[in-house]
Amino acid sequence: MSLFSRKAGAPADPLIGKPASFGIHRYLQGSSNLFEENRLLKFAIVGLFGITAVLGAVVYSSDQNRRTVVVPFGASGDLYVTGSTPSSGYLRAMTRNIVTLSGTYSAYSADRQFQELLSIVHPSAYESMRDTLNGVLDELSTNPTLSIATYIRPDQPVSWTDSQIMVPVEKVRVIGGVIRKFRGTLRIGYAIENGRFWLTRLSEEKFDAELG
Repeated sequence: MSLFSRKAGAPADPLIGKPASFGIHRYLQGSSNLFEENRLLKFAIVGLFGITAVLGAVVYSSDQNRRTVVVPFGASGDLYVTGSTPSSGYLRAMTRNIVTLSGTYSAYSADRQFQELLSIVHPSAYESMRDTLNGVLDELSTNPTLSIATYIRPDQPVSWTDSQIMVPVEKVRVIGGVIRKFRGTLRIGYAIENGRFWLTRLSEEKFDAELG
């Protein structure tokens, strides 16, 4: 009796009685199947990444083209922001508000108006804008009869880019009953972030000519 006889019930070795080439063939066939499965898995992973990228692009595009409608009480027209692009009606409305808040005031109304104006100033420009407006408040405190009125000129066009608005204005300065008039350009810097309008700059340019 063989010392290494097969135990009862153990499965027979499939290679017993087969030529050596049969085992090599089975090994190569198994390797080929495994390689094919790995290749299919790689294709599936690449396809999944591709689908994810496409869906991400669609979501990003939808977010950029999403329209935020902002209609204040009593206002009319198309006031909206699509992605980071405001409508012309929206820019005109914001321009009128900024000109009024920053350019038409007296010692009695300036503080409240300037606080409202600062609420839309971008954080990066907040301190500089606040210091400028505080300088105006200091001037008003020493000249309580001073008042300023600023009007958008109807004979000149308002122009804008994606970061600034150029407004031709006329300014009327009254102090102690003396009236002085000036014309120039109010340059308004702005930015649109997450559908919100931010004021980034406010400066007067070419206010040299005094009118009679």
